[in-house]
Amino acid sequence: MLSAVVVSIVGWFLLQQTREGLLDHRVSAVVAEANNETTDARARLAAAPGTDIDSASQQRDLIEPIIQRGATRGFSVVLAGPVGEGGRIADGGAESTLGLDTASVPLSLEQHFDKPAPTAWTYTQIRTTDENGVTRAHPGIVVGSQVKLPSDGGTYTLYYLFPLDEEQETLALVTRALLTAAVLLLVLVAGMTWLVTRQVVTPIRMARRVAERLAAGQLQERLQVFGEDDLARLATSFNQMASNLQRQIRQLEELSRVQRRFVSDVSHELRTPLTTVRMASDVLHDARHDFDPATGRAAELLQSELDRFEMLLVDLLEISRFDAGAAVLDAEDVNLVDVAHRVVDMTRPLAVQRGVEVVVDSPGHPCLAEADVRRVERIVRNLVTNAIDHTEPGGRGAEIVIHVGGDEHSAAIAVRDHGVGLAPGEAAMVFNRFWRADPARARTSGGTGLGLSISLEDTHLHGGWLQAWGRPGRGAQFRLTLPRRAGVPLRQSPLPLVPVDTEEPVA
Repeated sequence: MLSAVVVSIVGWFLLQQTREGLLDHRVSAVVAEANNETTDARARLAAAPGTDIDSASQQRDLIEPIIQRGATRGFSVVLAGPVGEGGRIADGGAESTLGLDTASVPLSLEQHFDKPAPTAWTYTQIRTTDENGVTRAHPGIVVGSQVKLPSDGGTYTLYYLFPLDEEQETLALVTRALLTAAVLLLVLVAGMTWLVTRQVVTPIRMARRVAERLAAGQLQERLQVFGEDDLARLATSFNQMASNLQRQIRQLEELSRVQRRFVSDVSHELRTPLTTVRMASDVLHDARHDFDPATGRAAELLQSELDRFEMLLVDLLEISRFDAGAAVLDAEDVNLVDVAHRVVDMTRPLAVQRGVEVVVDSPGHPCLAEADVRRVERIVRNLVTNAIDHTEPGGRGAEIVIHVGGDEHSAAIAVRDHGVGLAPGEAAMVFNRFWRADPARARTSGGTGLGLSISLEDTHLHGGWLQAWGRPGRGAQFRLTLPRRAGVPLRQSPLPLVPVDTEEPVA
């Protein structure tokens, strides 16, 4: 298409140049011929006897030789005048070539010669009628020149009408030649395009298809190599890259498999000695009042750390199941309002210990979602426990609000606290394993550092969102969004991520 546009523009430019050249040459020739005829007419009038006072016969003697020469040279002639009133062609009395329509002389040119004026010319449509009465019109040039008749002293105007048939035929011939050349050029461009497509685009398309299959996990796919040109070297490099990627991916998969197996084995193997240590610790903890204060305190610390150790083993086993892809979803209709209230009841002792109040802000109707109730409770419990950990007791900031909401497509729970908050960039890092915003801060709930990571995996298993917002000193809000029906993609959340009590735009 681009070639067609370029060829059209070039062809139009060449046609315009050819047309202007032909017309300029023709105008120069007809003006010169008209001047010669006028000069000859003036010479004949000057040689006429002074006693001839018949202007009509003098007009005929003037124009008849010109008409005869015009018949052999291919032009027509009109004699009109005299200049002044009644001197127009339409007023009658004009002499002209037989069969010529005198209206072929433009009125604008006649107006130019209403008074004595030099030679002038213009384009026109020459209309003629043959002996059969058939009228034809074709483009032409009309040249006007004035002569003075000795018989009456009047100034008469000679109009020479030259047809442009030869120039029109020449231009048509050039047009046909340009069209033929344009068609051949476009066919040539199309052939070259097809050849380039075969030589370049087809291998690139093959490489794209192979790359898509590699991205889909078919790591054994390779490109076929033909020849030794640049495309062949590109295919060879592509195959080498694919082989290296396949080898590295297999190494990473093996390493990941070994790591998951190690975590799982260690977690299982630690359960037996941990059970024995737990039994001994329980005995010591029950008898701590009989010990001296230092030994009693050591028994309490041992019991607390064993509780945390057991939680860490449970979390490691859960993480290993996620890594191995063995986690399954036991979905059923879950009322998130009931989940929120159960979590409040479970965390109430910790909240009372920390001097924090946890309240539920829910609609007056059930908020249902198709989910695994055990995993959803674990997510919300982790969020509330973290909020308690990072909330300072006393004042308005000691209140944690659990918001519950839903719409036709999704349901959500948001946990809002007014604690230390999150610094810029920490909202994405908070879900990393073992990451802590303040490593020096004590874990009052005995957390393992894996709670939010497990919560994020549980959320992804549901096809939902788990997002965080926070500002230093202004608290944080974590939002869990679940689809109403399992497997339905989420488009928006019924609860804002940015709390409404802030000045930031609600998202």
